[in-house]
Amino acid sequence: MRGVETRIQEIRRRIFREVARMAYHTEWPTGRRIEALPYEIIPGEIGNFRNDIFLERAIVGERLRLAMGLPCRSAAEHSPLSDNIDAATREETYYTPPLINIIKFACNACKENEIMVTDGCQGCLAHPCVEVCPKDAITLDRYNGRSHIDQEKCIKCGRCVDVCSYHAIIRQERPCAAACGVDAIRSDKNGKADIDYEKCVSCGMCLVNCPFGAIADKSQIFQVIRAIQAGERVYAAVAPAFVGQFGPKVTPGKLRAAMKQLGFADIIEVAIGADLCAAQEAEDFIREVPEELPYMGTSCCPAWSVMAKKMFPDQAKNISMALTPMTLTARLVKHHYPDAKVAFIGPCAAKKLEAMRKDVRSEVDFVLTFEEMTGIFDARHVDVAALEEDPHGINDASTDGRNFAVSGGVAQAVVNVIKEKYPEREVKVANAEGLRECRKMIMAAKAGKYDGYLLEGMACPGGCVAGAGTMQSIKKSAVAVNMYAKQAEHQSATGTEHVKELDKLVD
Repeated sequence: MRGVETRIQEIRRRIFREVARMAYHTEWPTGRRIEALPYEIIPGEIGNFRNDIFLERAIVGERLRLAMGLPCRSAAEHSPLSDNIDAATREETYYTPPLINIIKFACNACKENEIMVTDGCQGCLAHPCVEVCPKDAITLDRYNGRSHIDQEKCIKCGRCVDVCSYHAIIRQERPCAAACGVDAIRSDKNGKADIDYEKCVSCGMCLVNCPFGAIADKSQIFQVIRAIQAGERVYAAVAPAFVGQFGPKVTPGKLRAAMKQLGFADIIEVAIGADLCAAQEAEDFIREVPEELPYMGTSCCPAWSVMAKKMFPDQAKNISMALTPMTLTARLVKHHYPDAKVAFIGPCAAKKLEAMRKDVRSEVDFVLTFEEMTGIFDARHVDVAALEEDPHGINDASTDGRNFAVSGGVAQAVVNVIKEKYPEREVKVANAEGLRECRKMIMAAKAGKYDGYLLEGMACPGGCVAGAGTMQSIKKSAVAVNMYAKQAEHQSATGTEHVKELDKLVD
């Protein structure tokens, strides 16, 4: 639903804004403030979005806790919203799993998978639905000739759906489960959605596809702001998918000016880290495929790489060990500014947990999404589009590095480096968007279909521009990124200055 302003987006933005305001107003008692906020966000005596105003406030309360980085609670818990609030006010608070949470009393207990006859049924003479049903689950109403499905007999094969000329028979699936490419969404004993965290890779696709706003992730808005207020030099590492996310008139120069106005020490484009990643993966591919590995999968999408390692452990060795653009950018910043802290700002929910890995935690201190960043701008009344252009823009990165944000861009960047450095080497590429398609690609690779290939996996259909933390239409975002990428002075990673520092960052 990116690009469509719904009531869910309205509530999410308000919560992010209020959490940011709490962080900025150090004179406010945080515990008392969080208790009062549900009544300010949902005022009056009549619910705005649901029939029960008390339920609305309870849901908002849990969203506030998650936005503070606190655990989500069940309806059976009677502790105040401010319970354990002191843990969230410490700037060194890291994300703790589970990152993606289902607020159970907000869940509508949607049907998992059901074939239904709608009012569109015309009671036609042919009744092909009856003829194709292998279990005789479809009968006719003798009064109006309309079809009826016996759910006890139905095996959900969908043959009736395919043959209905009026499209009057539909398959209704739980939206969050349908969006989950690793089948991590199941039902609890009450029919509510539940997450199997052994399977979950925190891609956030369930979050953006739940029409009831029952799924939310944790945030570090509060901690980032308090770190800046404490005098830390916090550098904003902005993912290349940022183009267009803060409005069509927001240029890189305006964004840099806005970030500095908020107190960030500076801003660096993660496309630089993408250039470094492309250079590293190109060398790894040349060295390892096919002599040591039958194929190599790219590393930059954490949800894709974690899925591959969880579901196909025997194929894990084929996923690139190259550092991701986020980590390489953070290392570059800390190489030049050892006392700096780095806040990655991007489109991805999975990056939040990537930053918590032991080998990454010392590099990346905070992770925010573009949507959370918008809440901070709102809290400080920063109109990014109205600011004067910072003459330095952001940074020098290549076209290929910036195109990491769109599907196909990662593999193309690696291929272009190989073409320049090893022109005699031909590289075959396959890519997949969405974890369900990524699974199919790995299964085919396991069967030998992609021997010698470079495989690019993207958890979000469309690439990073479709991440759970984005706000704009996916197609528009992809066009905006491509246009911005073309403005780069260099086509490939080999032309950028920072690639010369790669050896210092990966030792």
